[in-house]
Amino acid sequence: MPPGGGAIRVLNVAEKPSVAKAVAEILSRGGMQSRAGRSRYNRVFEFNYAIGNQNCHMLVTSVTGHLMELDFDDRYRKWYSCDPVVLFSAPVRKVVPQDKQGIKRTLEEEARKCQWLVLWLDCDREGENIAYEVVEICAGANRHLNIYRARFSALIPREIHDAVQYLARPNKLFADAVDARQEIDLRIGASFTRFQTMLLKDAFVLDATGEERNMVLSYGPCQFPTLGFIVERFWEIQAHEPEEFWTINCSHTSDEGTASFGWIRGHLFDYSSAVVIYEMCVEEPMATVHNVRNQEKLKYPPYPLSTVELQKRASRCCRMSSEHTMKVAEELYQSGFISYPRTETDSFSPNTDLHAIVHEQVNHPVWGTYAQRLLNPEERLWRNPSNGGHDDKAHPPIHPTKFSTGETNWSEDHRKVYELVVRHFLACCSQPAVGAETTVEIDIAGEQFNASGRVVLAKNYLDVYRYDSWGGSLLPTYTIGQQFVPTTLTLDSGVTRPPPLLAEADLLSCMDKAGIGTDATMHEHIKKLLDRCYATKDANSRFSPTNLGEALVMGYDEMGYELWKPYLRSMMEADMKAVSIGTKSKAEVLEGCLQQMEACFRDARANKVKLLDAMGTFFARSNRPINETHPVEVVRPCGACNDSEMLLKRKPTGGFMVGCRGYPQCRNVVWLPGSLAEAAVTQQICPTCVPGPVYKIQFKFNRRDIPASFDADHLGCIGGCDDVLKELTELSRFGSRTTPARSQSQTQTQTTNGVRQGPPRQDLHNGLRSTGQFTNEHTPVMNPQARGQSHTPSGVRQAAPRQDLHTGFRTGSQFANEQTPGVNPQGFRSTHTQDPRNASDAGQVLCTTCGEASVARTANTEANRGRRFYKCNAGCNFFAWEDELENVVPPRGRGRGGRGSSSSRQASASASAGRRGGGRGRRSRGRDRDDDANGMTFVSATGDTVHGCCFTCGDPSHFANVCPNRGR
Repeated sequence: MPPGGGAIRVLNVAEKPSVAKAVAEILSRGGMQSRAGRSRYNRVFEFNYAIGNQNCHMLVTSVTGHLMELDFDDRYRKWYSCDPVVLFSAPVRKVVPQDKQGIKRTLEEEARKCQWLVLWLDCDREGENIAYEVVEICAGANRHLNIYRARFSALIPREIHDAVQYLARPNKLFADAVDARQEIDLRIGASFTRFQTMLLKDAFVLDATGEERNMVLSYGPCQFPTLGFIVERFWEIQAHEPEEFWTINCSHTSDEGTASFGWIRGHLFDYSSAVVIYEMCVEEPMATVHNVRNQEKLKYPPYPLSTVELQKRASRCCRMSSEHTMKVAEELYQSGFISYPRTETDSFSPNTDLHAIVHEQVNHPVWGTYAQRLLNPEERLWRNPSNGGHDDKAHPPIHPTKFSTGETNWSEDHRKVYELVVRHFLACCSQPAVGAETTVEIDIAGEQFNASGRVVLAKNYLDVYRYDSWGGSLLPTYTIGQQFVPTTLTLDSGVTRPPPLLAEADLLSCMDKAGIGTDATMHEHIKKLLDRCYATKDANSRFSPTNLGEALVMGYDEMGYELWKPYLRSMMEADMKAVSIGTKSKAEVLEGCLQQMEACFRDARANKVKLLDAMGTFFARSNRPINETHPVEVVRPCGACNDSEMLLKRKPTGGFMVGCRGYPQCRNVVWLPGSLAEAAVTQQICPTCVPGPVYKIQFKFNRRDIPASFDADHLGCIGGCDDVLKELTELSRFGSRTTPARSQSQTQTQTTNGVRQGPPRQDLHNGLRSTGQFTNEHTPVMNPQARGQSHTPSGVRQAAPRQDLHTGFRTGSQFANEQTPGVNPQGFRSTHTQDPRNASDAGQVLCTTCGEASVARTANTEANRGRRFYKCNAGCNFFAWEDELENVVPPRGRGRGGRGSSSSRQASASASAGRRGGGRGRRSRGRDRDDDANGMTFVSATGDTVHGCCFTCGDPSHFANVCPNRGR
């Protein structure tokens, strides 16, 4: 403590506004002044007080729980911003949320004017973590603060005055343990939750009302093992097969009463054996008493009350949920009626004045008389509480701190919890109940039977603790050697029964034994299961899993991973306790836990089919489009719909694309080179491309698929400024890996009948034009399947269901008044056709491109099932129907090759018609373009071969859905 002198300013910070007010009232004895802070809910109380010999001007204010939130950087916060596995290593930070900025400003302003900071946060690990959040804010505003910690367990004058007179220092190890738990839970929970939700939510009909569109299929490292306990008990019940058994019972009635004797064997599952033994007893029914035991029995009172025990006993005795019990207990604590309700301790310190606590209850109209007896030495009822063996070194067991017969603002549940705490405290300070137990053993035809009876001699703690009962029937008097004939001797049958569903008290016991969660968070994990519809609770507080909860556990169980078992989390909790006592470092625990769970995550994702199969056992498949489950990362805002973001995605085929998140409403897309092996969005922003920000992408190309002059690793931009990416995209689409890289100005051209055959993508806008840029233009030449386009209300063209259309090709309108160039994917030249019937020998049909013999095959499509056709086996684009080779009607108009090329035109026309399903006729409007189609092979934007021309006008440069003559 600093030496005496002038008054110093002390900033006191409590965890809640009600605690700050209670501390200020106790220390100031009501003589405080109050003023508003920057937050309307967190006022500042001022008064003078002496700490030791030092005069102090005290300022007391508060936070509202945690002041900061741990979250990922903005780059990773959105669900589709990255591959979920990245969340195991993505940067995280603690920030003050917007709704607590007022509290932060109050702390900063007051800290600048103070010399001391006294932390009045709850004295557990969580409170210590909040304390260091307050320290970070206040020390940031005033690095000269002298920082102290006030340790207290109840909001009563004795505790508060002692706490401020014996200040300590905050415990960094406790804060580190909570930091480790928060980070582990955040990373594991976010990664698995995103994985589960994106994979399953839209794939199945989870809710007939349609509300599942907003469902989150969360995973928590404590939540799932808790669900596992419920599902495991449910499976035990389902797996139970009832078995019939038989047992022998006998009773004896005398003047003193009736004694019921049970068979020492219990029961037999073999009927024949049971009958034989029963018949032996019937033939020789005389019973002989061969042992009588009389002994004193003690029933001990419970250990002092810890948090978990409070929740369990409130569930059994008061029919209250654990979550509601903790809410009520917290309110009683803040009002000063009970001690801090979050404690693992179940033994009182020798320094605790237990008699003083009991003395406060002597005037109570219900249990006051018992409290007086407890304090009276002549009653010999007092007994120091037993030691339960647990001590969290922070708080004593839960006990009453203020007398009350019931406040006007209390609900019935407040009365129940307060009564439970008081009666439990009085009971644990009492002598055990004393009883006399008699056990009689008899023999009938060699079979052993016994009966027990008990009488309570002194109830002691049972007089006040009405939640326990003890007793039994009183047996008649028997002596060793006595013989009698049983009044009844029966062979009874029964059926084995399955274990019951887990009650809430039993579930809490399972969690406590397995080390799942902390005493202060167990009820939150149970409530989360109910909120997420993973489990239900009946009127008897017994839990059953829902189909959704069971399917998730079943899926992970089928994978062979015990992610739903308590072992992993139990080890994590043990590691975090090791951090709190200094035997392990925070970094060491984080590294070990996250490495282990990341490996589990990768394996789970690789075996996701088992999770899908498990869901399919309980739920029907939906018809909705499934959300992206492949890794996606935000690259830039979408310039087409102006309402969403462009994401880097990996296609199921393994290639990469950058597409709008708003698909299918917006089909804006940029295709990336097929030679890509890996791609990842970086945090570097392109300084030139707009609208931004446009994040650069780290590309890794397959070395064998790109020219030697290019690097396999390239940091590029898809905004249009990257010439290297343009050229590699060109080569990937239309050239082989041996084709030298050439700029557009250097590319040579070929002509066919005067038609210029240039690079098919000379009209690319910056080499990477996206579909959104074709608004108000004709659709590019594309695959014949891509018909039936439509416009969205936003004006963005809706492409065909197939999305692999590259949008950098000339549209039909750009070839007006000239012949459309035909492009062979292998050589970028037009291809004249030959008569497929020209064969080197009978029965062969030659390819019109390479001259090799084609292969005969049979169609399996719905329209042409069973029809035979010929196709080149060398990779050319030749195709002809067998039944049309001899019956082709030449198309109208002038042939390009003169009279000698009619057979060529016939074959080409028949092939084109056949691809559309048969000999459907079509009329041409305007200028005939069949001649153009006969001599060329067209390609779509993806490089696929396109045969045929417009149904409406016959122009081969477009199809009927975008024909300018459509509708005339």
